[in-house]
Amino acid sequence: MSGIFKWRKIDFLKALLGTFLFAFALNIFIVPKDLYNGGILGVAELMRSVILQVFNLHTTFDFSGIINFIINIPLLIYAYNKVSKTFFARTMYCVLLQTIFLSIIPTTINLALDETITNVVLGGIIAGIGSGFILSTQASGGGTDIIGIALASKNRKLSVGKVGFICNMLVFVTCGILRSVDTMVYSIIYAGVLMFVLERTHDQNVCTSAMIFTKDKPTQITDYIRNELNRDATIWEGIGLYQEDKTYVCYAVLSRYELLRLERNLKEIDEEAFLIKDEDIKVNGNFEKKLIVK
Repeated sequence: MSGIFKWRKIDFLKALLGTFLFAFALNIFIVPKDLYNGGILGVAELMRSVILQVFNLHTTFDFSGIINFIINIPLLIYAYNKVSKTFFARTMYCVLLQTIFLSIIPTTINLALDETITNVVLGGIIAGIGSGFILSTQASGGGTDIIGIALASKNRKLSVGKVGFICNMLVFVTCGILRSVDTMVYSIIYAGVLMFVLERTHDQNVCTSAMIFTKDKPTQITDYIRNELNRDATIWEGIGLYQEDKTYVCYAVLSRYELLRLERNLKEIDEEAFLIKDEDIKVNGNFEKKLIVK
């Protein structure tokens, strides 16, 4: 779709589904067990618990989403000024959806299982998938995701999940002090499962390699890689043994997100070309992570 979002319709739907899954996992599996998310949302949840305890309130309405939105305002301003206006618009959309879902999904639905560790694992998996959907649209759910994207884009040894996990530790230590050691430990396990799943569903965080064989259009393919994906590529000539004719091999290292874009458009560039890909490779040296929207 046009406009400041620069999204396709599928991206709006992925962001909608991702924010719903994250809120669903939190309110159904984590909050009923008196556990906490990390980061800014975790701070909001701690504030909610303190307010409920001080005023002796009992409600199925989880207003931590509203507190989270208020705390996110300075970070959204940072995203607008320092990251990009497109990223700001997408993140604002996701934070608003997340606030709505956290507020309307009741925390008393009887889907939570008896075993705390089961809730922690299921909640972490579902929340991780949801967060991965959001980040795959080049947006974020706000909070430490904004910090993570800013830092990970400058340091290839970092990732959004790792930065988030580090930031979460402050919240979990506070949980241990204010609530109990069990609360702290289970919340850390939940964050670890979420990070593990997120690392594998966030397409822009996974490095891949692509080797394309073409007879006639090596320049058109490398032009697409350079101009549309903002990556470089290497070309060399070869001889096909079956027909003994000249062929060209184009090689590039891409994120999984960029590889998916290349796959979608390769047939339009050269319908005779074929692609060999290798996913989740390790890359050292001068390879830039591109996690933000220009």
